[in-house]
Amino acid sequence: MSQSPAAASHPEGLSMLEKRTIEAEILKEVYETLKASHGEEVAKTTIEESVRRSAIEQARQFAASVPGGTSLKSFQDIQHLWTKGGSLEIEVKEQTDKSFVFDVVRCRYAETYKKMGLGEIGGLLSCNRDGAFCEGYDPKLKLERTQTIMQGASHCNFKYTYEE
Repeated sequence: MSQSPAAASHPEGLSMLEKRTIEAEILKEVYETLKASHGEEVAKTTIEESVRRSAIEQARQFAASVPGGTSLKSFQDIQHLWTKGGSLEIEVKEQTDKSFVFDVVRCRYAETYKKMGLGEIGGLLSCNRDGAFCEGYDPKLKLERTQTIMQGASHCNFKYTYEE
């Protein structure tokens, strides 16, 4: 029995936070190695681009598994993967077929990266993925966000829109 692309990229039972923690453990060593050999700027740029490319590819896999094609609704339907187990606590402000607006009021991704000593690149490991995911999932899906908990704000403000 073969798995759908989305299932293959997201093993059943493993929360997204657990998956990101495993990835961060590996990327922490890559980051430290690059920082020592090539400097902080090269290390951050490399991590940023690698995570962005990974997010786009993972999004393409999710998109390929959506029956009938992608939409804002299909995107909303997979949000539980990111909030599973209280990984994100969100307050939905608006949810229609054209927009999905919410605030993240608790981010355990940020908490986890800080505990791992990765606070300085937490935004590259996590927040960086959000807009890139849209690119791979559906080019009509757009994200606007002006602040994140990872950067010290009280909440993250997400506004996803779907262009026709």
